[in-house]
Amino acid sequence: MSEPVQTYKNHAKFVPVYHFVAFPLLVLNFLWAGYRMFELRTGDSIVHTLTALALVIMFFFARIFALRVQDRVIRLEMRLRLREVLPPGLQPRIVDFTPAQLVAMRFASDAELPDLAVAVLRDHIHDKKVIKQMIKEWQGDHLRA
Repeated sequence: MSEPVQTYKNHAKFVPVYHFVAFPLLVLNFLWAGYRMFELRTGDSIVHTLTALALVIMFFFARIFALRVQDRVIRLEMRLRLREVLPPGLQPRIVDFTPAQLVAMRFASDAELPDLAVAVLRDHIHDKKVIKQMIKEWQGDHLRA
C-alpha cells in the first residue's frame, strides 16, 4: 500500500488515537479529579488530581521528547545530504544552518536543495513555514514521529 502524496498542506502528522482520543480522555480525567477534589476534600482526591495532572504533563513531554529525537536525526541526515549535494565551496557553511532550518529543508528534493540552502543562508530565513513554502518539488517524509 503506497503512502498518499505529501505536500506542504498535508505534511503535519496527527495520530488520531493519540491526539483525538488519549488527550481528551486525560483532560477529562484531570477535570473530573479536580472537581472531585473540591467536592470531597480528601487526601485520596488530592492524590488522584495530582496523578491526573502528571498524566497530562507526561502526554505532552512524551510527544516533545519524540520530536526532539526526531529533529536530531533529521539534523544528521540533512548534514549528510548537504555534503552530497552542495558544491564544495558551500560545504563549510553546513554548520551555519540551525536545526529548525535543516528540519524545514528536509522536504526539498536533492535537485532543488542546493539553491534552497543558498537562499536560506543568503536571506537569513529562519521561519520553518517560510522555508517549507519555498519548496517546489516536495519530497515526502512518511517516517515521522
